Amino acid sequence: MRKPPIQVNDNIQLDPEELEEQFIRSSGPGGQNVNKVASAVQLRFDIRNSPSLPEDVRQKAEKLAGKRLSNDGVIIITADRYRLQERNREDALARLVALLSKAAEPVKPRRPTRPTAASRRRRLEDKSKRSGIKQTRRAKPSWD
Repeated sequence: MRKPPIQVNDNIQLDPEELEEQFIRSSGPGGQNVNKVASAVQLRFDIRNSPSLPEDVRQKAEKLAGKRLSNDGVIIITADRYRLQERNREDALARLVALLSKAAEPVKPRRPTRPTAASRRRRLEDKSKRSGIKQTRRAKPSWD
């Protein structure tokens, strides 16, 4: 049975076949359970070869991924927050979807602003005060 696509946002869906899960033993405390059960998940997503992502989203996601991106363009997300394998799978997938949805957000254009009249006036008053302070520090000419 084929799994349903993973919804990132209204325009982007991931094919579950593009994701690769590997189960590893979790680190940290947990006693004997840590040594016996592979509950942590390493989720791998080959972002450079994914047909699901537009080019601009792919480039932005690669920047956002940071150290989670391998040299060959695979995003590796390790989830070991929970003791249950299924919860760690959900956590890893949610983190990947959050990364991709953040990359899919359009860049808000910057609107140039101008200083207000009051701020210009305050800046000029401060400059003249500072200038006055410095003028009083100057050495007075001696008329010997």
